[in-house]
Amino acid sequence: MSITVVLQQMVMIFILIGIGLLLYKKKMLSEMTSKQISGIIVNVTNPALLICSAFQDGPKVSVPELGMALGFYLLIYAILIAVSFLIPRILRVPNMYHYSYQMLTIFGNVGFIGIPLASAVLGAESLIFVSIYNLIFNILIYTFGISLLQKAEAKQLSAKQPTADGSVISSADFSATVTSPLWKKLVNAGTISAAATIIFYLCDFRVPSIIPSTLNYMGQATTLLSMLVLGASVAQMTFKDIFSHPKLYGFTLMRQILVPIGCVLLLRPFIQSPLVLNTMALMLAVPAGNMPLMLSKQLRVETDTISQGIILTTILSLMTIPVVSLCL
Repeated sequence: MSITVVLQQMVMIFILIGIGLLLYKKKMLSEMTSKQISGIIVNVTNPALLICSAFQDGPKVSVPELGMALGFYLLIYAILIAVSFLIPRILRVPNMYHYSYQMLTIFGNVGFIGIPLASAVLGAESLIFVSIYNLIFNILIYTFGISLLQKAEAKQLSAKQPTADGSVISSADFSATVTSPLWKKLVNAGTISAAATIIFYLCDFRVPSIIPSTLNYMGQATTLLSMLVLGASVAQMTFKDIFSHPKLYGFTLMRQILVPIGCVLLLRPFIQSPLVLNTMALMLAVPAGNMPLMLSKQLRVETDTISQGIILTTILSLMTIPVVSLCL
């Protein structure tokens, strides 16, 4: 992984975030528009970028290599889950908010930022491994992630603690959340597109050239749109909201530098493919993802820490991702 390429991509990303911030300040981009664009990214452009990679010309990765990648990426998530219980204790985070740091630790932005970043830095051939990573992510966030948030919701319910909007969580809200069918959560654009990419890749389907070309044009919009949305999110927070939380700086150091570098050093002797290793490192180095925030809002638990963590880790990733890439 070239440090020059990584730096160029991160600078480009932050220029685009700055444009999104400016558009929001100039009222050319609204909160409602940002939500609509987010829906387009999640349901259209990101899936198109992933699926398009399955139709790329060139040598294919073998099934054993894909199986190896799956095994190592499952191990990575097991490590992240274990680390997620340690970090809030090391930082002495109040028990009531452990879930926020756990969600930020486990669920990085492997879709919104990870997919376009991997495509730009490592090439389209890396996206088959990104698909595997995203598939595990989507399954895990709707099982283990939901479980974490439900426990937090139960604690807030028992304490009758107001939510961010000032209301108190009702037992009816809590029951509705718990009884929601799991399969409905797992059937979403992220899971379907990741699974479809792997299937198309393994089956080596031949399709008319117009299909991958169309998917490619759609996928190319992902980076611009996602960074504009992030820029609008930054514009809605004050300087104090973003930069005045010492525990989040400690979290960023551990989660975005120490954990990725530690995992690379630990697994490098066992991973023979540089592309598998580089993809793993990049997915570990991306900032905290947006899905924990969306799910937290849906379950009506406190979201301030998660929101601040997402923005701060995204801004600091301009430095942390290049630092991790130096170790490869």
